[in-house]
Amino acid sequence: MPVFHNISEIITDDIILDISDKLAAKGNNIFLKLEALNPCGSIKLKTARYLVDAVMKNCAKKTPRLIESSSGNLGVALASICAERGLSFECVVDKNTLKDKKDHIASLGGCVTVITEPDENGGYLGSRLRYIRDRLARDPELVWTNQYANEANILAHYSTTAPSLLRGIGPINYLFIGAGTTGTLLGCLRYFREHSPATRIIAVDARGSVTFGGRPDRRYIPGIGASKRPEILDQSKLYPHEIVYAEERDAIDQCRRFSRRSGILIGGSTGSVLTAAEQYLRRHGLSGLAIALISPDLGNSYLPTIYNDRWVHEHFPQAHAPGPQAHAPGKREPAWSEESGAYWSDHRRSANGPSRRPLS
Repeated sequence: MPVFHNISEIITDDIILDISDKLAAKGNNIFLKLEALNPCGSIKLKTARYLVDAVMKNCAKKTPRLIESSSGNLGVALASICAERGLSFECVVDKNTLKDKKDHIASLGGCVTVITEPDENGGYLGSRLRYIRDRLARDPELVWTNQYANEANILAHYSTTAPSLLRGIGPINYLFIGAGTTGTLLGCLRYFREHSPATRIIAVDARGSVTFGGRPDRRYIPGIGASKRPEILDQSKLYPHEIVYAEERDAIDQCRRFSRRSGILIGGSTGSVLTAAEQYLRRHGLSGLAIALISPDLGNSYLPTIYNDRWVHEHFPQAHAPGPQAHAPGKREPAWSEESGAYWSDHRRSANGPSRRPLS
């Protein structure tokens, strides 16, 4: 067991789970690469390390003050690395960013700026980027790591994520990757084209995202999709074999189902990738293949949102409670907690809580 000297060295890049029996699309060997089991809790630790290394290599100042836009995970990872290296960091987030992420960044010494005005596409990315450009104009000593246009974002996953998939799984027929800034997607595309050209790479985008030319619409799940097309997507001249879209309501259902079947509380972007892959495999009648999916983070931070029935009913009024088949035979129906807006598996019931089934 190695001894590490910095948290940025702790890259757990070899944890892959066989989930073949956990999805409805049977008959394939399906593998989920878990990226959250590092000190920062997401795949973005790799991205942050490569971004900061690139800045330090090209910056004349030894201790530059950094700024970046993030939906949450990259902000946590950058705050961690900046704390490790004694750097100042401002993270520009928006009202969809989970409170847990904002608190995490601030606790590590980062300055958190929350953007509340949506951009012209109804999202917040354009507004976050306008704020950063304004800050740079007013303070030329600030350095923007710029995950949306920095080649280091692609290089991080070309050098780590992609080769670890082939090492751990072997030949892969289909690889499903969620698209946010598209750094993970593009790094894997570049590597697989060189080392496994037969692998078909499917980009998973959120319905309402404009990344691949979709119609803009309001979205609630951070970490997947964008209201502004990332610059590196055009710069790279790489494109996935196919693009599929995941509905947020389906992603939430998948998060809850999968977590109860596997014991792993998955995050919203992972739920999007799982539901898109499941639907794709069933729609095309594929079987006997090696399928790989990337899980960027876990679901702990999503407990107040996608795992909270009250939040889901508020944001997705069409949500309905499933029938008795949602629970395994012999299991108690979870009881409702009026205080938390959640269910717990116990025989007790809140005196004021309604007698109804959970959403999933």
